[in-house]
Amino acid sequence: MSAVKTVTDATFEDEVLKSDMPVLVDFWADWCGPCKQMAPVLDKFAEEHGEKIQVVKINTDQNPETPRAYDVLALPTFKVYKGGEVVKDIRGARPKRKLEEDLAEFL
Repeated sequence: MSAVKTVTDATFEDEVLKSDMPVLVDFWADWCGPCKQMAPVLDKFAEEHGEKIQVVKINTDQNPETPRAYDVLALPTFKVYKGGEVVKDIRGARPKRKLEEDLAEFL
């Protein structure tokens, strides 16, 4: 079972915006090749760092309201939410080491 939790438009507020810890949100879609490449990277990242930053994913095709509300224009897009606000915005696929560098302030 994956350490990455799936959220929807309906659960986004409770699971992400109201979270007590930082949340890394993966905005993805089934047709997105780089999104699929990132899935195992995010699983491993979540397993190693889940006690400090929660990792969730949201399918942008099935849940169009949330990506629209947060100006997600390209996939994959990763946003870190803390206290209900976006505090970090990352676009594009990257290796786990680079993702850890980009998110070092939360680890």
